[in-house]
Amino acid sequence: MRKFHRKRGSRISFFKSLANNLIMKEKIETTVIRAKEIRPMVERLVTIAKKQQLASLRSLLEKLPAQSAKKLYFDIAPRYQARAGGYLRITKGGKARKRDATYLATIEFIK
Repeated sequence: MRKFHRKRGSRISFFKSLANNLIMKEKIETTVIRAKEIRPMVERLVTIAKKQQLASLRSLLEKLPAQSAKKLYFDIAPRYQARAGGYLRITKGGKARKRDATYLATIEFIK
């Protein structure tokens, strides 16, 4: 796990915020490194949500804000019932951010 120059609590909050934004918008543009780091986390959450049990909803509510946990459980997870993983796609953009020359990528849910 990369640390992104943050302490543990700040890093957990940072990942939770990125996951929340991805789930609510279903597609975000971020750096390639951040996209690679958040992908396994969100895919695990989708796998938990696919079980469609009360315990899995409560587990999501522990890890995410309520609004995004409910959207993941009720809207996103049922789409992937027949799929055995690979719910997210990372598309590397050809452009770099101007101020720090970091390459950008788009991470999105596969339709």
